[in-house]
Amino acid sequence: MIELSTLTYLFMAVTGVISMIATYLAVLEKDLVKAVVYSALQSTAYTLLFYLLMAPDISLVYIPVAVGLYPAVILFLIKKTERMEGDEK
Repeated sequence: MIELSTLTYLFMAVTGVISMIATYLAVLEKDLVKAVVYSALQSTAYTLLFYLLMAPDISLVYIPVAVGLYPAVILFLIKKTERMEGDEK
């Protein structure tokens, strides 16, 4: 039988890997809207990590800021500029 602490550590490792992959994809993505979506995915993974690390108050504050407010502001700014990075006209 798997202990709860082992399962928690396994879930933390998987969440950490998901956040690293999302960060890597956000950095490499040329489409800025997709990069914001990857960034929101990374923030969601961090929120889960904060919760698993017994910091639910930080995760409750981090969710609206990192998943809701920050991507909304960035998407608004992308709307004012060009969506694709590196477009030469």
